[in-house]
Amino acid sequence: MAAKQPPPLMKKHSQTDLVSRLKTRKILGVGGEDDDGEVHRSKISQVLGNEIKFAVREPLGLRVWQFASAVLFSGIAIMALAFPDQLYDAVFDGAQVTSKTPIRLYGGALLSISLIMWNALYTAEKVIIRWTLLTEACYFGVQFLVVSATLAETGLASLGILLLLASRLLFVVISVYYYYQVGRKPKKV
Repeated sequence: MAAKQPPPLMKKHSQTDLVSRLKTRKILGVGGEDDDGEVHRSKISQVLGNEIKFAVREPLGLRVWQFASAVLFSGIAIMALAFPDQLYDAVFDGAQVTSKTPIRLYGGALLSISLIMWNALYTAEKVIIRWTLLTEACYFGVQFLVVSATLAETGLASLGILLLLASRLLFVVISVYYYYQVGRKPKKV
């Protein structure tokens, strides 16, 4: 007996059927707009993301500011760790240090923040750059408030303290400016 041949397979032309294609794309979740207004042409581009979407339109001077901040944080951290007496003397004009431990702890914290600053200098991710700038602004703001409270408490106004306060206020303004500039939505062309 000869084996019975199976009936020929009918090829479905679903890819040419427009309704079927739209249903398939809807099930996959592609072709429509996402929360950010992006239209993904494929599931792969949706999962991997669009590089242009994450590219930051950098404000003028952002990388210079990031570099200057990283150098500033690193320099003060090393000075606080290695020479706590001299750092305290430079800021508080001859006031005697009672303990070096808090100044060295301050240096360790600054060194940790400076490592974040150095790493943010080499990234193009908008979120990381913004968090770093916000960290800077918060640090400088808190330092401004603490030094102002100490100045009001002790009444020791020196040129070093006044320069420190002025520079911290300026650094807060610069960091907040770049924070908002990096976070702006790009203008649609």
